[in-house]
Amino acid sequence: MDEQYHATALESEIQARWERDQVFTVTEDSDKEKFYCLSMFPYPSGKLHMGHVRNYTLSDVVSRYQRLQGKNVLHPIGWDAFGLPAENAAIQHKTAPAHWTYQNIAEMRKQLKTLGFGYDWNREIATCHPEYYRWEQWFFTKLFEKGLVYKKNATVNWDPIDQTVLANEQVIDGRGWRSGAIVEQKEIPQWFVRITAYAEELLQDLDQLDGWPDQVKAMQRNWIGRSEGVEITFHVNALDMDLSVYTTRPDTFFGVTYMAVAAQHPLARKAAEKHPEVAEFVESCKQQKVAEADLATMEKRGIATGFTATHPLTGEEVPVWVANFVLMDYGTGAVMAVPAHDQRDFEFATTYKLAIKPVIQGEQSHDYSTGAMIEKGTLINSGEFDGLNSSDAFDAIASKLEAMGKGVRQVNYRLRDWGVSRQRYWGTPIPMLNLENGESVAVPEQELPVRLPEDVVMNGVTSPLKSDSQWRKTTYQGQPAEHETDTFDTFMESSWYYARYCSPRHDGGMLDPEKANYWLPVDQYIGGIEHAILHLLYARFFHKLLRDTGLVNCDEPFKQLLCQGMVLADSYYREDDNGAKTWFSPTDVEITKRNEKGEVLEAVYKHDGKPVLHAGISKMSKSKNNGIDPQTMVDRYGADTVRLFMMFAAPPELTLEWSDSGVEGAHRFLRRLWKLVYDFQDAAGHYPVDASVLNSEQKALRRETHKTIAKVSDDMGRRQNFNTAIAAVMELSNHLQKAPLTTDADKALMQEALDAIIVMLSPITPHICERMWQALGHTHDINFAPWPQVDESALIEDEKLVVLQVNGKVRAKVTVPAGIDKASMEALALEQPAIKKYTDEGTVRKVIYVPGKLVNIVVA
Repeated sequence: MDEQYHATALESEIQARWERDQVFTVTEDSDKEKFYCLSMFPYPSGKLHMGHVRNYTLSDVVSRYQRLQGKNVLHPIGWDAFGLPAENAAIQHKTAPAHWTYQNIAEMRKQLKTLGFGYDWNREIATCHPEYYRWEQWFFTKLFEKGLVYKKNATVNWDPIDQTVLANEQVIDGRGWRSGAIVEQKEIPQWFVRITAYAEELLQDLDQLDGWPDQVKAMQRNWIGRSEGVEITFHVNALDMDLSVYTTRPDTFFGVTYMAVAAQHPLARKAAEKHPEVAEFVESCKQQKVAEADLATMEKRGIATGFTATHPLTGEEVPVWVANFVLMDYGTGAVMAVPAHDQRDFEFATTYKLAIKPVIQGEQSHDYSTGAMIEKGTLINSGEFDGLNSSDAFDAIASKLEAMGKGVRQVNYRLRDWGVSRQRYWGTPIPMLNLENGESVAVPEQELPVRLPEDVVMNGVTSPLKSDSQWRKTTYQGQPAEHETDTFDTFMESSWYYARYCSPRHDGGMLDPEKANYWLPVDQYIGGIEHAILHLLYARFFHKLLRDTGLVNCDEPFKQLLCQGMVLADSYYREDDNGAKTWFSPTDVEITKRNEKGEVLEAVYKHDGKPVLHAGISKMSKSKNNGIDPQTMVDRYGADTVRLFMMFAAPPELTLEWSDSGVEGAHRFLRRLWKLVYDFQDAAGHYPVDASVLNSEQKALRRETHKTIAKVSDDMGRRQNFNTAIAAVMELSNHLQKAPLTTDADKALMQEALDAIIVMLSPITPHICERMWQALGHTHDINFAPWPQVDESALIEDEKLVVLQVNGKVRAKVTVPAGIDKASMEALALEQPAIKKYTDEGTVRKVIYVPGKLVNIVVA
């Protein structure tokens, strides 16, 4: 062991040994308890950012900790390699997406290795490899056979620049999230997977997920959106057609004053055929916000169709409007509007001066000029149902409508079927064939995979699949056919990758069921909360499909879920005369003045010495140029320092503020620990602890060691509070700095404490710990060392330091036997000279004893 700690050389050497010895390669072992730890895999953008580093450090720490518990640990990595960003980058760099992606994978793989992550690299996958997506295509064809896949025309968010469909979440302020183009509503053929068939199971099985954050489960429940209501049929006499609506509030049924339909509804189309102004309005709705959050806040607009619908219980005719707040894909594409008791309906009615009819009376009077009264209550203005409460009225009105054949009770879900078609090139080809008669059939199994051509030229508009007639053309049962040119939504690839890691080279099927059922479910899954709904919901759905196909036998894919917080950093800028801001990297800024709280008051740009403004702390991002390059930090301090800071700076679920001084502090701690081991190494390995010969000071030090073992074990295992575990290790190391090394017992205690510290710290800082482990005389691999165990007898205190007070003020301290009784303690306290000085001058009125802690003598 060198006297000086040289992180870069040390880490390079140890990483090479790990790779040579295949330390983290794992196979199934029925004699060991398994533990499968997984981080959400990265998109290969070319460079790791600090968010990646935090995510992957967390999973590596958990994996290494569980390995030290004697478990058989699977910790794989791969690449979420398909997606639109690769196409855009390929156009920008005048290359093919495949070439750009594979280059990025190589670069990011190298960066991950320099950070010392203990992956089983033999299981590495990339979703753009045919060996991977072949089985996704096969599975899709099986779902098609089962009726769980279908094709239909659907209104989609269409980005006219990127020429692709966008999810609602990818539409920001009416524009595409990447191109910035105004998003249009377009109707095109789309492939769907029937996730709605599993809505109830997806909802109910959330109750199984005790290891998931409540916030994530609540988000999924809301997204699935189970509701109980009634589907009611109105009749449009002029068209002799029924108009169905779904409502969860049949108790408000007598308050309907108008109907509203989506712009794509058949009734709206019929009205558009008769009235040019309706046609114009319908056309304008093609360029509107469609996310539900937007619908709630957007200006409510509409136009009368000229048609009326008959209220099935009152017989009244109510006008039918086309409204921009009604979506065709939700419910029936039509709503019954009750403006007195629904705020959205109220806003629309107020704008267009439509009737507002109260039918529910609450406990207090309500001013309907200010808004709707949405609370439940007692029915009024509702004919025979007057006087019923909302709950009873639900049942009574539903029953009457059912008896008339005008309604049916239903359970509905907000969840829609999963549209998986994307009109882009860099994705898995959808394995379907379009026949000349308009029918669609699955690609025969023997013709899979449908390979994506990788040597292509991107023109920025048309997908190479659509422009390549040779690729498109094929035959089916001797008849001409064309390959589907849409590719899968990349959520398809990320919905089952965790399962493929169990048998990544298996060529006989999508999964090897024996291996999959050994490893699954994933015991610990780690990733950002931004994936709480879509990715995690799709993965849960996909897992149930895998189960029902006989490939896995558990219900849920992820047992425990940890959502790590974001990494934040200071941001600095200058503003020009036009108000445009130029952002500067924190590494190029020198802070020249702070206040007493440490907040930045003044700073300058290092390259010109001129002032820059501090914009506070925000998420690391390219837009604010406040990202810190992990590789720069690794080159400067070493991977162990970066990992230690990441785990120490904040609990994993909270945001982490990047701090150069914090990184330097982590590095200083490692250097101090290195020196402690270096100074002790010649004495290491020869002194077992004999508790029977320890004096009180030695017992106290050993007690600190075992208290630390207990705390770190709980913090890292049960609580996953790595920051407090590190703090406990640091505190113990501070005790060791001052500990004597005079006797054999002193050396035995130092050996025991350093062994414990190094094993407990090794999941976080594995390289330095491995070298120090060797220096302490160990020949076996620290990666498979036993976790230190608490000696309960070491925690028993023979003596206590008791504080002596007079009238609440500390006057003395005394060491006493741990089991001293109250009477003896009080007598001993009163005998102390520092106490007698006060008791001799007055009368002792009361003696308060807190066992093992303090005696307070009240003197009057």
